[in-house]
Amino acid sequence: MARTSVTFDSAGIPIAAHLYTPDTSASGPWPALVVGHPGTGVKEQTSGTYAQLMAEHGFVTLAFDAAHQGESGGLPRGLEDPAQRVEDFKAAVSYLTTREEVDPGRIGLLGICASGGYSLAATGGDPRVRAVATVSTAEPARQFRFGADGGQDPAVFQALLAAAAQARTTAARGEDPGVMTMFPETAEQAGALGGQHGIEGFEYYCTPRGEHERSAKFLAWESIDKMASSDAFHAIPLIGDRPLLQIIGERAVTAWMAVEAHRRATGPKEIHWIKGASHVDLYDRKQYIDPAVDKLTDFFATALNVAA
Repeated sequence: MARTSVTFDSAGIPIAAHLYTPDTSASGPWPALVVGHPGTGVKEQTSGTYAQLMAEHGFVTLAFDAAHQGESGGLPRGLEDPAQRVEDFKAAVSYLTTREEVDPGRIGLLGICASGGYSLAATGGDPRVRAVATVSTAEPARQFRFGADGGQDPAVFQALLAAAAQARTTAARGEDPGVMTMFPETAEQAGALGGQHGIEGFEYYCTPRGEHERSAKFLAWESIDKMASSDAFHAIPLIGDRPLLQIIGERAVTAWMAVEAHRRATGPKEIHWIKGASHVDLYDRKQYIDPAVDKLTDFFATALNVAA
């Protein structure tokens, strides 16, 4: 398996990515996967882990930094723009079609956490994608509006919208609007705000377990009102008869989003539960990632085995 740093364009924004190619005696071109990272994540974290493992199983894989994040271009930094995030996936597919190692008729998407939601929307709008799989599916607009567990007081999101509106006013006056910090200072504070899910997110992003210097841990305030009018699940019925797999931890508080996505899908679909795993466990815990990758390998080997 070899890793190469590459760039491609997404609506005028340069996107930084790692291209992984399999070490195999089989002749190409090979099936390929675009692998998207969680919100505020970067390609060197969990998406890179899955991209590397899937390349070891015979797929060309492309793990990229979303626009406005990581090593990719785009201002303001830390912007979570749902429309742009979907565009990034489509641009990544376009890039893969230009690679001689890749069979353009056998391209799939693999989205983790927030990219799970975005990959479903991208697949619905791009028939070049032959199959889509997600790990720890999350739809960021839903998570901000309703909370990770779906039970958030509506007043919480209204307060965020008010803060985002004030930030726009501040910026219009030529002043620094600041950013929305995603994590408190300690795991205990994260637990008080988000329970065990909050603690696990803090431990992954803010400790040596998974932190990376380019993982911003903040969002530009414009992200909030952009998500207010977004629904990545709206396009799921457009996936039609292309296969969909969602891999979800048995203990994931976010699982309700995967269940909703599953309900909206009209073609071949499956939710595969990983026993004992939480949402964040599937980012990096080997005992949970290994069976997830086995399932993903079987799924994509079947779904992408015949070129269009």
